[in-house]
Amino acid sequence: MNFPLFPEEASTIAGRVDALTLAWLGVSAFFSLLIAGLILYFFVHYRRRHVGEVGSTKDVNTLPLELLWSVIPLLIALSMFAWGAKVFFVAFRPPADAVEYWVTGRQWMWKIQHPEGVREINTLHVPVGQPVKLTMTSEDVIHSFYLPSFRVKSDVLPGRYTTVWFTPTKVGTYHLFCAEYCGAEHSLMKGSVIVLEPEEYERWLETGKTGPTMQASGAELFQQLACVTCHLGPDAPPDRAPRAPSLEGLFGKQVALVGGRAVIADETYIRESIISPQAKVVAGWQPIMPTFKGQVTEEQVNALVAYIKTLGKEGEAADAGAPAAGTATSGG
Repeated sequence: MNFPLFPEEASTIAGRVDALTLAWLGVSAFFSLLIAGLILYFFVHYRRRHVGEVGSTKDVNTLPLELLWSVIPLLIALSMFAWGAKVFFVAFRPPADAVEYWVTGRQWMWKIQHPEGVREINTLHVPVGQPVKLTMTSEDVIHSFYLPSFRVKSDVLPGRYTTVWFTPTKVGTYHLFCAEYCGAEHSLMKGSVIVLEPEEYERWLETGKTGPTMQASGAELFQQLACVTCHLGPDAPPDRAPRAPSLEGLFGKQVALVGGRAVIADETYIRESIISPQAKVVAGWQPIMPTFKGQVTEEQVNALVAYIKTLGKEGEAADAGAPAAGTATSGG
């Protein structure tokens, strides 16, 4: 029977993670055996051979030895740190061409929406060779999105976003687990990632039940929640004064706050501004925005965030079917 040491390598990062792991295991095993061997050698070689034997002392220069056992481990540790940091930065920095999928965890399932609008539960279909970025949040408690064959794992937290990415290299079906104890039926929170050839993935999309994209859903919510009444876009009437900052090109920019602080407008900041608009008030604006907590679901918040991310990007907001304006972030 075949008992592999690791799960199958099915992503571009898997080989790097395995190499780093094996290197650390090798270094740890080498020094463990070396120390154990020296202890046994000294135990036997310098043992007391008879009752009357008395040990003697000698003046020995131990500086070279002390430098040796200090410098060599230090160099090894620094080398391993540099290697590990390099793998870490690769693992948590999605490439520019990564396709974004949205994942919402809840007891006890994974809800996933494709950029094309297809929705899945506990299953994720992706094309082979395409970098995939997962933007994840939780509706209730802490979960952990774990794909052993892709060497991908990240906590999924309520109230904020976390991201992971991978590029699948092999067609097949791979396990998806929740690696954080999340309640009585935690063991049932599992699923599959199905990697298809690009042509087969396109055929699967055509046969699936396609809904509005995240951006289109966010644009519709933008209208329903009347966000445009405060966050005016460039097409607003000239006699109408904005009551909140424009959100054109907001995502990824630095935002000055009341009190002199500044933050980067990432997904978590935008989400917080929708749910708790008084938490971070933008400098120069009054804290007049009401909270939307309890009025929108977690998936609707995701849609609003996805829509705001497109504002200021030529063509994307128009494709979403909404005017180039903002949505519910803090009017401060």
